[in-house]
Amino acid sequence: MNVLDLKIIKQVRNEGKNWILYSTISGKNTHFFWRERQFIGELGIETDLVSTRPPPRAIASHVWAEEAQKNTIYLFPFAAKDFINSFLEVLKAGRAAWWQCLAVIAKARDTSLFEKVKLLALVLVAGKLARLTKIKGWSHIHVHSCGNSANIALFNSILTGCTYSITLHGPTLEVYGSNQEQKWKNAAFAIVISQLLLNDVKNKLANFLPKQLAVAPMEVNITEIKRSSPYKPWQEGSPCKIFACGRLNPVKGHKYLIETVELLRNREFDVRLQIAGEDEQEGSGYHQELQKIIEDKSMSECVELIGAVSEQRIRQSLEVANVFALASLNEGVPVAVMEAMAMEVPSVVTNVGGTSELVDDGVDAVLVQSEKPE
Repeated sequence: MNVLDLKIIKQVRNEGKNWILYSTISGKNTHFFWRERQFIGELGIETDLVSTRPPPRAIASHVWAEEAQKNTIYLFPFAAKDFINSFLEVLKAGRAAWWQCLAVIAKARDTSLFEKVKLLALVLVAGKLARLTKIKGWSHIHVHSCGNSANIALFNSILTGCTYSITLHGPTLEVYGSNQEQKWKNAAFAIVISQLLLNDVKNKLANFLPKQLAVAPMEVNITEIKRSSPYKPWQEGSPCKIFACGRLNPVKGHKYLIETVELLRNREFDVRLQIAGEDEQEGSGYHQELQKIIEDKSMSECVELIGAVSEQRIRQSLEVANVFALASLNEGVPVAVMEAMAMEVPSVVTNVGGTSELVDDGVDAVLVQSEKPE
């Protein structure tokens, strides 16, 4: 179940550091973050949870989501007292720390003037985190992102001396915004989830990488994620059930999977597709576009968007599926594919990102080209 490199974890534990796991930073309470926290706890490392903002209710579907939100400290929304306390915290850090924060912003070579102003605002957000760091006695922050949450942790390290580390989940470095050089250079260590991403990072940030850099993909617990009954292949004359799981975002390629189902049905295969996942707008964003595609193609009876569902519901769907399919245009190392393979469901997935590091084509699953419904 572990994500972090064991050598790094044990080093932190031996140094007696108290960790704050900055894991729900995107506000999504992703299930593998929760599993990671449990694993770290088993190693005897105490963790707290901090996030930039609460997750949208529509995507907080896991059974532990309510518990996670109760135990998470959120930096936003920013109340009036937060502005005052954060400003005072920045002042208390001293002139040298303030100038160091400004130096980081000035060295951000890949940022526009607007982005530099945004970085300046994040110093104030870091002031709130700095106050929490002192109150809670945190000594290290692990950030499950290379985005603005990493900038906040960077500024917090300047204000308080609390070290931080980052994980790059992919699918690419570019999606995490600017100031990457400073985020990585000042990190105590960094983790990437695939060899492909590691090569990319080394190429783009060669002189700005921390001394400790590890490849550690997400994993699934195969003692929990397993079938309760033997797999039954599709029988001609009955519906062929295809299951897909992934947030409703164009990068997941769901529209191409829907087109694939259309092609199969035109060839008189009774194929039924069920897609689990929700968009970042709680159903009012890309969900609506996909639903319109389904309706325009008159496929409402054979394609179903079931929204964000619990891990238990996903396993139930995998249990009865004949095929798992993932049509992503890019990926890090997809956990959804790991779970499908753990459930022994024949899988057809696009050969993108680090997927080929997970799948031996034709053995574990079948790899296909992306954006090619045929």
